[in-house]
Amino acid sequence: MPALPSSLLEAVWVQFDALRGQLPEFDPTHPLGCHRRRIPDRVVFEHVIAALVHGSGYERVASGRCSDRTIRRRLRLWAEAGLGERLHELALDAYDRMIGLELADVSVDGAITKAPCGGDRAGRSPVDRGKGGMKRSTGVEGRGIPLGLTGTSANRHDSPLLRDTFEACSAQLRHRWPEEVTAHLDRAYDNGPTRNLLDELGFDAEIARKGIPAPVQVGKRWVVERTNSWMNGFGKIRRCTDRNAKIIDFYLYLAAAFVTVRQLIRRARTLYRWDTRPTTRRLK
Repeated sequence: MPALPSSLLEAVWVQFDALRGQLPEFDPTHPLGCHRRRIPDRVVFEHVIAALVHGSGYERVASGRCSDRTIRRRLRLWAEAGLGERLHELALDAYDRMIGLELADVSVDGAITKAPCGGDRAGRSPVDRGKGGMKRSTGVEGRGIPLGLTGTSANRHDSPLLRDTFEACSAQLRHRWPEEVTAHLDRAYDNGPTRNLLDELGFDAEIARKGIPAPVQVGKRWVVERTNSWMNGFGKIRRCTDRNAKIIDFYLYLAAAFVTVRQLIRRARTLYRWDTRPTTRRLK
């Protein structure tokens, strides 16, 4: 059974296949000048998707077609090439051209997940009895489409990550911000440095005040909470066992690309017609 529906997997693979470089059929560094043929990238990609969705170790998702060592080597190669970020950028561009990004309203919030194996992005989790944890700060547009992400250790506060998150959003959007942007933030960002940063960026601020119950001042930032829930639907994001920061970022942006393409297909179903158009809105 596939880890993702074909309508979603094929759309992402076509763009990923265009981004990856063509590798020779045989490894040119082999000392005897010959070697077994490389495992096709499509086969390795399907195993990486299985690891992303289920959160399983590479030994568990490996099969007779692809070993766990091949998955690790190819994953390291793709992560170092920044294919996750470039894939997400293409997904954002497609969504913007077909549906339209609502950049007048942006929201940012952090989410803490498990990182039991430690690594570059792990730290003591304040919500899990000091166990290893990772925090990601996600910036989304008005409908919850992820624009940029920043990963760090779980014991970091949300507020100092705001600048890095907006810089990640600008990099993915190629600085296509409208003239008027309103940032919707929760009470964790209710401080002077945050307001100074928003003034520096030219963004309006709608920040929840400390001491006031949250339901009274929810505003438009609930979409980032929903996006964090979408991201946590991927097992590798909920419980990251990788230690390398580049591989972690690859998985974060790969998950963000799937979230973006999934929402693109859902909204495009009522606006466009194509041969492989899914017959149901439910894309899991």
